[in-house]
Amino acid sequence: MRRAPPRAWQRMLSGRRLDLLDPTPVDIEIEDIAHGLAFVARWNGQTRGDWPYSVAEHSLLVDEIFTRQGPARPAERLAALLHDAPEYVIGDMISPVKAAVGPDYGALDDRLQAAINLRFGLPARPGAALKRRIKRADKVSAWLEAVHIAGFSEREADRFFGRPDAGLIAGLTLTLRPPAEVRAAFLARHAELMAAHDG
Repeated sequence: MRRAPPRAWQRMLSGRRLDLLDPTPVDIEIEDIAHGLAFVARWNGQTRGDWPYSVAEHSLLVDEIFTRQGPARPAERLAALLHDAPEYVIGDMISPVKAAVGPDYGALDDRLQAAINLRFGLPARPGAALKRRIKRADKVSAWLEAVHIAGFSEREADRFFGRPDAGLIAGLTLTLRPPAEVRAAFLARHAELMAAHDG
């Protein structure tokens, strides 16, 4: 008797059924992404504060840093905001775990990211220059998080993430707040960028 293949889809709160091995844009809803990311903790939850520092909060910070790096079109900012969106279903794995899992994790992440990008009117894969710019903003965010809430010394963070330009991070603060507030802030930013992108 043949066994049925293991289930590779997840039921979302919106009612959508997302196939992780073959995701399609039609099964992706921003409300599901915002909800999931607001409840996924960065740094495996090993951060100071009364609330976990969520991937949604991180994504909002990356968007802000991205705009400080230079002029940005709404579509580029949208790509920055959604750069970690696949984590709404696969969670946030710290880099050492990603390395241990190997290339299969990256392939899964890439498939989900492509479907998410297409859902919101972006190219399936960003161009190399945009990808590098988002990565720079992501590393600045990681440095701030490492030093301010994840227990790293500045010297240690410099070694792993690179020392950010002081002007780029001037006045930036990290916010830890309840998931419902972060979810609402993420949805509002997404709506603002979509309106500008579509306009």
